[in-house]
Amino acid sequence: MVISSSDAVLAGHDQTGVRQWLAVLAVAMGTFLVVTVENLPMGLLTGMASGLGVAAGSVGLMVTVSGLVAAVAAPVLPVVIRRLDRKTVLLALVALLVASSLISALTPNYPVLLAARVLAGISIGGFWSLAAGLAVRLVRPANVPRATSLIFFGAMVGTVLGIPATTLIGGFFGWRVAFLAVAAVSAVLVFALLALLPPLPAHEPVRVRTLVQQLRTPAVRTAVIATFLLVSGQYGAFTFVTPILQTIAAVPAHVVGVLLLVYGLAAILGNFAAAWAAARSVRMTIVVLSALLATILAIFPLIGVTPVLGSTLLILWGIAFGALPVTVQTWIIKAAPQATEAATGLNTSVFNFAIAFGALLGSLVVDSMALAGVMWITAGLVAMTTLVVWGTREESLT
Repeated sequence: MVISSSDAVLAGHDQTGVRQWLAVLAVAMGTFLVVTVENLPMGLLTGMASGLGVAAGSVGLMVTVSGLVAAVAAPVLPVVIRRLDRKTVLLALVALLVASSLISALTPNYPVLLAARVLAGISIGGFWSLAAGLAVRLVRPANVPRATSLIFFGAMVGTVLGIPATTLIGGFFGWRVAFLAVAAVSAVLVFALLALLPPLPAHEPVRVRTLVQQLRTPAVRTAVIATFLLVSGQYGAFTFVTPILQTIAAVPAHVVGVLLLVYGLAAILGNFAAAWAAARSVRMTIVVLSALLATILAIFPLIGVTPVLGSTLLILWGIAFGALPVTVQTWIIKAAPQATEAATGLNTSVFNFAIAFGALLGSLVVDSMALAGVMWITAGLVAMTTLVVWGTREESLT
């Protein structure tokens, strides 16, 4: 094993220093940005469709493109880069995010915008594949759980603040300015990572077969299937959350950004509540939450027909889905205690593929069956999660 300078420094100290925590915060800022960029078209969908002269379903395909590319990049990039210093790769990935956002802001047409989303997908999938395991190399062992939580908390803040903030910017100044704002913040992150991250040479090359082997574990297979169904259903509907709120719930356009902020805060509440519930029974937590989410999606077109009722259902939607990723990750950790990194990488790939599939499914349905059809079909996908997880014994996770 190659010992990096960061590992050597941490081995010689009992406490994690301020600089190491600042490095963790910089990585968390990266997860904040990649989540914001991946979901950016959702809050800007109406304005982008109008500005580019395309249908709403076509703008939804932007999420599909970046999700598909990210799904491939997440497992492939660590194999391709082999022994390259991880700091260098992270800097390149964030620089790619800057380029993608600038091209999106200045795009003359829809095809160029899709090409920019390909670049974004490489950055998103690649950054996640490296960032998820960085805590162990940045802080001392006793602080690894806290640092890992902080890195993933950046992603949650991306949902809570990043998406609503860019939606508000887009609403006031136009969607192109929203992309420019993301490019500016990404450029700042490049310099932060350059200044704060220590050299991070590879310990050993990552091999594809390690990822594939995880599918032989029944509980891991269940988690991967659950992730696919849940995320496909969530993003099939949430990709069109702006027109859903405006068309079904009659929410004024200028209020959508505020409601998405409330949705994000509800998701954080769900995240913390899930940690408590999953400690008692991860299986039943997923069963109950997936059933709740499926119910919310199914009844939204039927009863969420006023701003008050629609907003209430949106909050419940945030609580339900916000609780699910951390619960499924807890399942992964219990199912593969000796290969958590490989199992998590596999699940991350499926997560991004499911984002792409859900957005594509929603785009196809919305152009032919309207928004109610999107919500009912995606509710069915989420409901299938309940059946899949119900059929797995809790004892298989220990």
